[in-house]
Amino acid sequence: MKKIFWILLIAMLAVGGYSLTKYNDLMRAEEDINSVWGNVESAYQRRADLIPNLVNTVKGQANFEKETLTSVIEARAKATAVTIDPSNATEEQMAKFQEAQQGVNSALSRLLVSVEKYPELKAHEAFLNLQAQLEGTENRINVERNNFNEKVKEYNKQVREFPTKLAAMIMGFKAKPQFKSEAGSDKAPTVNFN
Repeated sequence: MKKIFWILLIAMLAVGGYSLTKYNDLMRAEEDINSVWGNVESAYQRRADLIPNLVNTVKGQANFEKETLTSVIEARAKATAVTIDPSNATEEQMAKFQEAQQGVNSALSRLLVSVEKYPELKAHEAFLNLQAQLEGTENRINVERNNFNEKVKEYNKQVREFPTKLAAMIMGFKAKPQFKSEAGSDKAPTVNFN
């Protein structure tokens, strides 16, 4: 009887120690995700901060399309209204966030295409500077999204691998959503110079 007691006690201590270690590992991984998510938000905020300057620079062009400027301003407002808590993020929240950010991308693309009609604006130093900053920010956003996806992938592996999966289920750790590529991004665009 004593032997069984000691075996059970040792087994329980081993399971408890293992669970505690895995809990700490999962908490560290979750904190890494929160940290990287902060970088993602910071990069998106940088872009949102550049948009008013870009719009004001373009507004200086008296006959510029007001509808294009309005769509950029509205897309920015929608994108900054969508927030996510990375600890409790769901696929739906991530999709909504991505949709809002895609709205900004589309509006900015239309703005930059419209600018092509205004050679004096394209040559304006302030506009060129803002355009370069915007391009750099878009690159930063891409890097931070990739870093976020990498951390989520590492975390999700831990949550789904046996035996950590058992500890994760008991302690309430769930897989987290990642950024997904936009629909149609797997096909190269057709370029026609005719």
